[in-house]
Amino acid sequence: MLISVIIPVYNHEAALKRSLASIAQQTYKEIEVVIVDDGSQSPIQSLVSNFQFPIIFIHQNHLGAPAARNRGFRESKGDYVIFWDADVIAEPDMLQKMYQTLQDHPGASFSYSNFYFGKKSMPAQTFNLQALQARNFIHSTSLIRREAVVSWDESLKRFQDWDLWLTMAEQGKTGIWIPEYLFRVLPRRGGMSTWLPSFCYGTPWKFLPWIRSIVKEYEKMRARVQEKHKLA
Repeated sequence: MLISVIIPVYNHEAALKRSLASIAQQTYKEIEVVIVDDGSQSPIQSLVSNFQFPIIFIHQNHLGAPAARNRGFRESKGDYVIFWDADVIAEPDMLQKMYQTLQDHPGASFSYSNFYFGKKSMPAQTFNLQALQARNFIHSTSLIRREAVVSWDESLKRFQDWDLWLTMAEQGKTGIWIPEYLFRVLPRRGGMSTWLPSFCYGTPWKFLPWIRSIVKEYEKMRARVQEKHKLA
């Protein structure tokens, strides 16, 4: 079964190079990689000749990660799809374990795992709709059956993955948790590095000048997702 690895990238050549190297080490070999360059100014395309697996390279104007993921999905051919961010470094057996989990659970639409953000542990949990409605615990780098994929909301600047999983769950699609740490997200400017500890979103921390704009955008996007999915 073919797995399509869809990578949106914007001006992060060094991160993409490390990420592609971890894809090359995967024990699951039946893959294609779809790189969507979302208007980068750096020479991203020069990287594609250094790897042995099939790579589809697409360049588009800067429209944002959700639009890049949607474009990558349209151009992909895999029976399974994984939206693999350019700052993700995976364990060599990640794809094999995610694929085998879906083989073992034919009623599940996707499989997901724990991960590290830098050195910080980011554990997931068993799939539960009520828990998911309260907060997102599923990273976008999860393996999805092609027929279960829904479009990314291109109007959202944050919480795009939470919105994706909520939309799928509302259609009756469920996931299987692999209780292992199968990948690491490398902190970088413009990526998940804008993540803040949870206490920063409360009083008085959220009013500090250097984090106020981040918290304001966080609260705005969270409210949009809650309104869209009719959450309290």
